[in-house]
Amino acid sequence: MKKEIQVKQLETDVLIIGGGTAGCYAALTIRENSKASVIIAEKANIKRSGCLAAGVNAINAYIVKGRTPEDYVDYAKKDADNIVRQDLLLSMSQGLNRVTKKLEDLGLVILKDENGEYVARGNRNIKINGENIKPILATAVNTLDNVTVLNQVNVIDYIVKDNQILGAFAIDVNNEILYEIKAKSVICATGGASGLYKPNNPGFSRHKMWYPPFNTGAGYAMGIRAGAEMTTFEMRFIALRCKDTIAPTGTIAQGVGAKQINSKGEVYETKYGITTSERVYGTVKENQEGRGPCYLKTEGISPTQDEELKKAYLNMAPSQTLKWVEAGKDPSEQNVEIEGTEPYIVGGHTASGYWVDNNRETTIKGLFAAGDVAGGCPQKYVTGALVEGEIAGKAAVVEVEKQTRLQEQIHLQSQSHLQEQSHLQSQSHLQDQSHLQQDQLEEEPLIKVKKEEVEGILNFVNPTFTTQQLEEAMQKVMDAYAGGIGSNYSFNEKQLELADEKIDQIIKLSDGLNAADMHELMFVYELKERLTLCKSVIAHLRARKETRWHSFAENLDYPNKSDEWLKYVNSKVVNGKLTILYRDLVERGETYEHSN
Repeated sequence: MKKEIQVKQLETDVLIIGGGTAGCYAALTIRENSKASVIIAEKANIKRSGCLAAGVNAINAYIVKGRTPEDYVDYAKKDADNIVRQDLLLSMSQGLNRVTKKLEDLGLVILKDENGEYVARGNRNIKINGENIKPILATAVNTLDNVTVLNQVNVIDYIVKDNQILGAFAIDVNNEILYEIKAKSVICATGGASGLYKPNNPGFSRHKMWYPPFNTGAGYAMGIRAGAEMTTFEMRFIALRCKDTIAPTGTIAQGVGAKQINSKGEVYETKYGITTSERVYGTVKENQEGRGPCYLKTEGISPTQDEELKKAYLNMAPSQTLKWVEAGKDPSEQNVEIEGTEPYIVGGHTASGYWVDNNRETTIKGLFAAGDVAGGCPQKYVTGALVEGEIAGKAAVVEVEKQTRLQEQIHLQSQSHLQEQSHLQSQSHLQDQSHLQQDQLEEEPLIKVKKEEVEGILNFVNPTFTTQQLEEAMQKVMDAYAGGIGSNYSFNEKQLELADEKIDQIIKLSDGLNAADMHELMFVYELKERLTLCKSVIAHLRARKETRWHSFAENLDYPNKSDEWLKYVNSKVVNGKLTILYRDLVERGETYEHSN
């Protein structure tokens, strides 16, 4: 029986796409600063969605005593080897402590010493009991008036006209419903992208990864298709993790001061450097040169530290604690083996994402980006995403007020015109109705085309491949030709050329996929989102002809760093073609605003 989708139309002042860290905080900010109505579209459930779903044991971006926001900017700039937006980093850093206090007021437990001061973990971190951090945010959102949360509703495309955001299309994950959500302003908070590359673990364990497997780059892909300018996709993120469990290593490195050592017991991190990419690169090189496996040196730590580590991992990565328990060995009895993950695209750790101004507005008018999806501002972590949600939320309120005034002016002009031309009132009325009908005729095909697209996938007969098969093919291509684990994260121009061709082939094959139900339909759209992003990532890797970040972008044809490449590599779709753009760095004290 042929499936037919029901269309539901909704209207709101602000549409927030993604109910994770940034999305929830944006909603809180909007309602604190206005009476604007809000819809949050979340493809899971906001109680346990986004990067905070499993909890976290530290606030990794905080201005501790004796430090300043400018210090944090310097740290992030150094870690990214200068390819950052210092204006964005500063406005983010200035809000870190403010949003932390707000989280504590909402119920987050932040550990304190005997003097009532937050317990620091290094120069930029404080310790928390954060297993329930996301439920705390979700509960706060669910108590807001005039905020509608659409759980298990997956946004699949923007509605854009004349480079102005008008809303978005979404599908219900469980029911055969296509939503058209009209909005005066939209905040994209969908997170970054995992699953582009072949992961560490195969088969049923393939989703045991560093970044959430349900973050598919949807926000990036929708922006790319709509012609938004994007930045720095070539600065991929590769996490250094505990082997097999893919649990965080920072908890061990910072928590007990564990050094990276090779199989001979030699500390190697000082040889290669201690930026995020250098820590990964050093581990890769030690293994390549026969001095692996590599470890974090935990042997000899105290019994108290043993217990602290096991408890810390229960808050965010229980599999690591279980591994110690199952082995019958505490961290003090056995060093922790480490490995790099597959590459991810994530603007919360690197500078990848939408090209935004200081209000976090993208180059599409009325569309804002916050959190991992926003580019130029790395090392956000949880609190940085909250700050960007706050900034975008306040800016969205201004946009709503602007659009409301514009609509009122149009209405008043129309009324004035009718009064002044009373003798033509009947004719004017007919003309107005004609204009309305014309607008409807222009808009209705968008709904019709999207409905046909969705129904086409649901009713496609005899597909040659499954979604999972094409996803694995995509990951194999990216792994082998675009710098995945299998190639030690390195690539050359010929490989990238082949990757581009092969991804094009898979994109064509993806037009022949079938979905048995709405849940499978979500997987089809997730694959298409990843394929769109793969094309952009490959283009960015080809465009930066240097190796500025070892492992993150290891270009074998250009193995050295060059001052000629102290610039941003940006891209946008122009007349259907992905085009590379270059922009000058925004230095200390400068501010960038969109001008073209």
